[in-house]
Amino acid sequence: MPAHGPEKHPTTTELDARYSSALNPRPGAADVTATDWGEALRQLAGAEIFWASTVRADGRLHVTPVIAAWHDGALYFSTGPDEQKAKNLAHDGHCALTTGANSLTGGFDLVIEGTARPVSDPAALEEVITAYEAKYGPHMTSTEGTFHGMGDEIRKGDVVVFGLPPSTAYGFGRDNGVYTHTRWTF
Repeated sequence: MPAHGPEKHPTTTELDARYSSALNPRPGAADVTATDWGEALRQLAGAEIFWASTVRADGRLHVTPVIAAWHDGALYFSTGPDEQKAKNLAHDGHCALTTGANSLTGGFDLVIEGTARPVSDPAALEEVITAYEAKYGPHMTSTEGTFHGMGDEIRKGDVVVFGLPPSTAYGFGRDNGVYTHTRWTF
């Protein structure tokens, strides 16, 4: 999967009134609308931690935190080649990456679903490394950074990079009692 190409935009954006304040109106809920994909992209850009959900060969779920960066229509994340999520994705590429807030009354949660594919093209890997470094800054670039040296590990193949172009994404907004549930289909 090349890391370059046209930015992916949803073909449909829908507010699910069953889970939004539009179903149970209260003050401020009259203006409840689906969240724009641009806002979802801003949230993805600002999120530092994501949760990767994959499926083991025996069907059991595996969930683990990862870092990820959005680039050219896909969310990119990485793992060691012998880690459980790499083994799971080799068996079944379907996965979800989630991120969001831990508050009942405020924040925005995102779920990106699709099929993750390993990235092996050196030029594409360089683009992903650049996206990681731009997003995570000193965590990647400083010798004291948590992920310092990861770019070189990716280049050597000691870290596997996966690209997850969304097939479906969900956004769950909470703003002082006004709730939204948006579904984007790609």
